[in-house]
Amino acid sequence: MRSVVFLALTALLALPALAQGTGTLAGRITDAATGETLPGANVRLEGTSWGAATDVDGVYRVTGVPVGTYAVAVSYAGFQTQTVEGVQIANGQTARLDVALGSHELGSVEVVYERPLIQRDAIGAPRVSSPDRPSRSARRQAQRAAAAQGGVVNTDPAVPLPAPRSQEALLGTVPAHYGDTQSGGVAIQPGVVSADPHRRWGDREQYAPIEEVGFRRPTDTPLSTFSIDVDRASYANVRRMLTDGHLPPPDAVRVEEFVNAFDYGLTAPGAQDTHPVRVETETAVCPWAPDHRLLRIALQARRVEMADLPPVNLVFLLDVSGSMGSADKLPLVQQAMRLLVGALRPQDRVAIVVYAGASGLVLPPTAGSDRRTILRALDRLQAGGSTAGGAGLRLAYDVARQHFDARAVNRVILATDGDFNVGASSDAEMLRLVEQERESGVLLSVLGVGTGNLHDAKMERLADHGNGAYAYLDSIREAERVLVREVGGTLVALAKDVKLQVEFNPAAVAGYRLLGYENRALAAEDFVDDRRDAGELGAGHSVTALYEIVPAGHPTPPETPGVDPLRYQRPTQLTEAAAAGEIATVSIRYKPSTDGGTFAEESVPFGVAVASGPASPVEAASEAMRWATAVIEAGLLLRRTEHAPGATYEQALALAQGARGADPHGDRAEFIRLVETARALTNAQASLVRPTALQD
Repeated sequence: MRSVVFLALTALLALPALAQGTGTLAGRITDAATGETLPGANVRLEGTSWGAATDVDGVYRVTGVPVGTYAVAVSYAGFQTQTVEGVQIANGQTARLDVALGSHELGSVEVVYERPLIQRDAIGAPRVSSPDRPSRSARRQAQRAAAAQGGVVNTDPAVPLPAPRSQEALLGTVPAHYGDTQSGGVAIQPGVVSADPHRRWGDREQYAPIEEVGFRRPTDTPLSTFSIDVDRASYANVRRMLTDGHLPPPDAVRVEEFVNAFDYGLTAPGAQDTHPVRVETETAVCPWAPDHRLLRIALQARRVEMADLPPVNLVFLLDVSGSMGSADKLPLVQQAMRLLVGALRPQDRVAIVVYAGASGLVLPPTAGSDRRTILRALDRLQAGGSTAGGAGLRLAYDVARQHFDARAVNRVILATDGDFNVGASSDAEMLRLVEQERESGVLLSVLGVGTGNLHDAKMERLADHGNGAYAYLDSIREAERVLVREVGGTLVALAKDVKLQVEFNPAAVAGYRLLGYENRALAAEDFVDDRRDAGELGAGHSVTALYEIVPAGHPTPPETPGVDPLRYQRPTQLTEAAAAGEIATVSIRYKPSTDGGTFAEESVPFGVAVASGPASPVEAASEAMRWATAVIEAGLLLRRTEHAPGATYEQALALAQGARGADPHGDRAEFIRLVETARALTNAQASLVRPTALQD
């Protein structure tokens, strides 16, 4: 008897491993001077879209690389870039490439790859892990097992640990493209497969429902108002899901965070400019609806060097409960905080508060120059116990207020999976606390980590109400981006309560739709109400929003809502400005920073008009427009939107590949690979046969 569904499901699970003519590149990146591993180093196969970043142990792995010979470039901030020529990738085998990087003063280095004398992953060849030196991960696991309660433990490396026994693993067959298992079979574990292909059974991850807004008529609703969003947690979280080999639940996809996950190389305002933010607009033909147009609105904040930023007074609030014990949670948070500590200056201060069954102060405010003391406190943390998130939040704010500096940026950085389950943990109570402390000048940013029980909705709300950003760390590379590469924007806001309002011209626009920002929508009257909270704009940050527009004279989609005729008044007549050749006016309000973490009480308004005229094909638009369009189209597909029936992964990929640009950090190449993965998973899911079609 044969089950068609079973075979189809097996094919879906094994899909990533079916690719022929591919191999794997793996290894470890270290500091040549000290031998320490380098987390977050970039490894790229030059001339291709393949690459990876090292994990917390400096280890990287690039799977599914087509057979061939490559030049591999390895880079890390503050170190020389090393290029290894002649790296050979063989079918079904792993090429080992370990690289030790020297100081940046030495410049770039090119070497020739030497193939190992022993091919350790040929079919049937054993791989032996020696008991002579326990791995770092083994030491961590033993230390975790010794802790019964979260908090601070002795992690002295001098304490001897039992040496693990030698282990052998039979290696061979074609490596899995999306996983790290042998491709000769499919392991089906309880709780992995469910009827919903967008969610793994047994997960307790929580996402706020997103109600997509359809097209609006400017004759009925001329104003579109929203708070800016510089979060990108959704993109990193969905990247984690796609990398794990499954499609995300639609509510996990916030398309505005996808678009804002990339640097567009926008021109920033100078120190002499009136406003700390510059606005750029552009229109082009919409690729998934050629009769429609896309309007891109981009904001670029003033760029400020770290040395010129005000002092920062930080409180790390770290979740050390039992749910944080896995490698992608507390160990990743510790490594991320180490990166941030490395970027601090002597005038900056750090305190550390932890919470599990109870909360406690691990480190009182300490100068950024005393890195050894701060790092030692981080290294002593261990996970275990329940989660008194509310108590930890109160203690962190108490510490921040006791050492408040009016000239500094005072901020709590919460790192957690969001699973608060003991103590004062109701959403309403915590939000009231965050709002109250926000008014005192202590802001809150949130770093989310982990899988399985991620409380995304709760963490997003906390960050929004705390006037801070919400980022999801799926890897040490993302941590390096948020806490090192963009540290100024992460810690220091140039403006708060930043709002956008777009007025559409009915003479030029029949309908419009804002793509994303559903949870940032504001009422039209909120725009001029300075009591209404909105988003903050960090130093150097950019914000991009896209509207899909139906030009005047074209029919709006059938589902576009209207209003009944009014009894007591008639719509007003068009003004002279309606004939001025404009499709819209973009207005902005913000409260500028006055000193450190303080802001003006009254908002500052300004605006720009968007000219009409013929729209160019998107292929002829600017690189920023093409890339933003590709990202938004892929995001709409992952959201399974009903409002863009003409969107396709092939179209998004073609646009993205043509707009990749210089891509110095490999972010765009990574996105292209993710879209390819999403397309493969979607196609595989579509090939599944419904149970009613079974024939034995």
